[in-house]
Amino acid sequence: MTASVAANARHHKVLRLGSIYEPLKLSILQREDEPLWEKLDRYYNAVKTTILNYQSPTTGLFPVRTCSTCKEAKVRDSLYCAAGAWALAMAYRRIDDDMGRTHELEHSAIKCMRGILYCYMRQADKVEQFKQDPSPSKCLHSVFHVDTGDEVHSYSDYHHLQIDAVSLFLLYLVEMICSGLQIIYNTDEVSFIQNLVFCVERAYRVPDYGMWERGSKYNNGTTELHSSSVGLAKAALEAINGFNLFGNQGCSWSVIFVDLDAHNRNRQTLCSLLPRESRSHNTDAALLPTISYPAFALDDDALFSQTLEKIVRKLRGKYGFKRFLRDGYRTPNEDKTRRYYKPAEMKLFDGIECEFPIFFIYMMIDGVFRGNTAQVKEFQELLEPIIFQSYEGHAVIPKYYYVPADFVEAEQNKHGSQKRFPSNSGRDGKIFLWGQALYNIAKLLVDELISPKDIDPINRYVPRQDQRNVSMRYSNQGPIENDVVVHVALIAESQRLQVFLNTYGIQTQTPQQVEPIQIWPQKELVKAYRFLAINKKLGLSGRPERPVGCIGTCKIYRILGKTVVCYPIVFDLSDFYLSQDVMLLIDDIKNALQFIKQCWKMQGRPLFLVLIREDNIKGSRFNPVLDMLASFKKGNVGGVKVHVDRLQTLISGAVVEQLDFLRVNESEIPEFKSFEELELPKHSKVKRQTSTPNASDLEQQPEICVEEWLHKPTPEIIQKFHDSDCLASQAQLAAILLRREGPDFLTKDENLMDELERIYRRAGSRKLWSVVRLAASLLTKLVDSLAPSITSVLVHGKQVTLGLFGHEEEVISNPLSPGVIQGIIYSKCSLYGGEREAVLQQELVIHIGWIISNNPELFSGMLKIRVGWIVQAMKQELKIRAGDMPSQDIYQLSPSDIKQLLLDVLQPQHTARSWLNRRQIDGSLNRTPVGFYDRVWQILERTPDGIVVAGTHLPQQPTLSDMTMYEMNFSLLVEDTLKNIVLPEYRQIIVELLMVVSIVLERNPELEFSDKVDLDSLVKEAFSDFQRDRSRFEGIEKQDDMESFYNTPPVGKRGTSSYLTKAVMIQLLQGDVKPSKDDPCSVS
Repeated sequence: MTASVAANARHHKVLRLGSIYEPLKLSILQREDEPLWEKLDRYYNAVKTTILNYQSPTTGLFPVRTCSTCKEAKVRDSLYCAAGAWALAMAYRRIDDDMGRTHELEHSAIKCMRGILYCYMRQADKVEQFKQDPSPSKCLHSVFHVDTGDEVHSYSDYHHLQIDAVSLFLLYLVEMICSGLQIIYNTDEVSFIQNLVFCVERAYRVPDYGMWERGSKYNNGTTELHSSSVGLAKAALEAINGFNLFGNQGCSWSVIFVDLDAHNRNRQTLCSLLPRESRSHNTDAALLPTISYPAFALDDDALFSQTLEKIVRKLRGKYGFKRFLRDGYRTPNEDKTRRYYKPAEMKLFDGIECEFPIFFIYMMIDGVFRGNTAQVKEFQELLEPIIFQSYEGHAVIPKYYYVPADFVEAEQNKHGSQKRFPSNSGRDGKIFLWGQALYNIAKLLVDELISPKDIDPINRYVPRQDQRNVSMRYSNQGPIENDVVVHVALIAESQRLQVFLNTYGIQTQTPQQVEPIQIWPQKELVKAYRFLAINKKLGLSGRPERPVGCIGTCKIYRILGKTVVCYPIVFDLSDFYLSQDVMLLIDDIKNALQFIKQCWKMQGRPLFLVLIREDNIKGSRFNPVLDMLASFKKGNVGGVKVHVDRLQTLISGAVVEQLDFLRVNESEIPEFKSFEELELPKHSKVKRQTSTPNASDLEQQPEICVEEWLHKPTPEIIQKFHDSDCLASQAQLAAILLRREGPDFLTKDENLMDELERIYRRAGSRKLWSVVRLAASLLTKLVDSLAPSITSVLVHGKQVTLGLFGHEEEVISNPLSPGVIQGIIYSKCSLYGGEREAVLQQELVIHIGWIISNNPELFSGMLKIRVGWIVQAMKQELKIRAGDMPSQDIYQLSPSDIKQLLLDVLQPQHTARSWLNRRQIDGSLNRTPVGFYDRVWQILERTPDGIVVAGTHLPQQPTLSDMTMYEMNFSLLVEDTLKNIVLPEYRQIIVELLMVVSIVLERNPELEFSDKVDLDSLVKEAFSDFQRDRSRFEGIEKQDDMESFYNTPPVGKRGTSSYLTKAVMIQLLQGDVKPSKDDPCSVS
């Protein structure tokens, strides 16, 4: 009795402490000598009162706002509430007599997770649509009715596409099941989760609206690729790969499959996007849950530190973190009646962004996981003054702190000078549940009532020193140098080829000799995977037809009792002519091995099948292939350790993937075609001399004059087409007929397109590359992997433009389908006589995609990859190499020579070159110096009327109001301003001029331009001055041609910079000079 009176007295004392405006002192809520049961009891009451009391009794979801009228439940908020209940359940597992609380808390979490699953499964049709077309109008909803699970908002009313929310659901699902909770009940639910995985796998190429549901920072309804979404998707895929959704009671058909090549693309994309959040968000607090708890998506310590430091430096405030800079959410200057912002409105929010205490909590949790007690203490002390207590005495976390309207002007004049007010203090019954849940998790960790392992049983966070010792199927093992040995099996396509290679000491096996193991092309594996997670009840079709990449083909598969190995996609026979160039194949093999070395994280060894075809060793192709096979034998290929052996021997050390899901629908399984051995007489001779060593330049040229034949009558052209033995002439004549008569035209009972196919194949075997390219273009051939290559460029923060140099280009800034890209290439390149360029640009896109993934530094300073301009740079390079001789025709080069030429052009410029040549190459590549875009921003700040060049105007407003200096969208806008410049060397002079203008303004802070800065007139003025000096000092007459100016070094006596500086100073001094208080010339 006495004890209860004392407890009541203590309770009333708590109630009396502090007013609604006074923050809560955390010390009153805990005592150091408090027994474990009482501590947990206090937490239980807090969780029950501030979180679980708001859980819907029907769906288990949690409302966004805790007032009776709010019927909206967001997936993300509900997930954190479930995690809060689950974390406390983990603490209760430590005591014996828990009075049923462990069960209650665990099942509150289960009820919420199953509530979300229920809402999601009712939208299975949207999952199916999203797999085929991942667009904002075909995705799962992110908000549901809290009591019924019904849809609340249409796609036009709400931005539902939030990949981070679906990924967070998958991540917490795995964490909770791993801790012993049973959430998934039957095969329908397993197949649905597998289909969610198919959607999340493509996160690296799906721009979404992100955690703040607004997409672009400008809040104009556009989506962006967000690091936070890609990172959470990567973490979810790592967690769920190979995971059994039935937990310990599961069997083979409740296991989830993840495409490890897709996971790797997400990993590469995340690393290339960070430390940015997106194109418009230079940094964002949404990255904290991605790089720290709960996702721990980064395995690069340096990149983690760089990203975290940037978030803290730019967004941390006294009351929490800003979500991002110029965030108008809930500020007094935000117009609540409008959904979207107007142009230039962003400037209104500068410095008055709301601050969110929840990010202090994330930093506390991060500190606990990383064992950084100083960080935990720092953020706990920052949090204490800004949280409140409810009437029951529980801590209440305000959602945000805002600057009231009366204080806005003073705050914008001096950031951090004004007091901010909380969005809620708990006294109105309104509680920010996401913040409450996270706060309880943080306090449980700090009080050591749970350990990090309790709420991270799958080891998302592994301290660096332990990384080698953790047996993981989650491939987030750190950047420790991978010293993997790749197992290689050499397979010859015929016994005849095997006997022939044996004479050179190369031991191979044929498909028949490896039986009963079957060898499949990867497309057969794709066919098998189509049956994964098919569910007719839910209308789900299974895995989309995506190719299996390099990592996937390095595993062994058990399929319907058969043992299957696959050869990598590089050995697929393609209809596109790149596969005709054996040097490119050798290059691709070396690149594939490098990729496997970097990305292989599994326990077994990767198994790499090298498929040798008779066609690979014809003519001049034999020696390079033999050299490569010899390097395999020596055990080292391009720095990758390899071990060659019989396939039967290598199988024991490989990773085995069981495709047991095929047994479920065995009656519907198609016939799988394994790789067939060529049935040829064993001792017949391998025909090696069917291809010439190298086609002469003469053979590549048509014997006819194309212009003469353009207007001749069709019958005469047909006659000449059949009489000519020259493939180059035939291709040109076919091009004239195709344009004139169309693709269905018949020549002597032969369809014109069939004739072109014949020319294409014959020219390929004779290595007449110019003819091959013309025929391929007329047949509108499309190279494999074009769309993924463009995506690789985009995710490195670049844009791609396709089109001929000097003509209109198409800008690609978001991933597109292969069909759309094909349409762009052929419509932009085939005009103006650029047929061969349509396929050459496809080659270059493939090479650029590979180079940017492996050597991104070669593209530094290039924000827009203008493929037509890169072709121009390559032509220029050939011209420079030729000197006074005629230069090589770029279209006659083999694909491997094209790749090498591209690599040579991308290398930093040789100092031995003339300045004209250097400017031509750098201008063609659109390369800019370090800090260039920041300097253009600084110029714009001092130029009220903006900048003009080549007829394009870059205005000061709304540019400066909408954007910030370091965001990528501003850099892209600058590139857009320069796009109409025609000459590469002139573009480079403009870039140099902008650097000069910036330096002049920096050194003369009192000056600013009074009028538009016309860059063309400044160059014109500088050139006139240059000519006057040449005339005076060297006696050279004035010329209109600027070549001598382009060939002058920028620095030094009479360098281009001195003339540009003079022109800039003259224009500046015509404007107003701002008085300065330190001006020594001032009179008063």
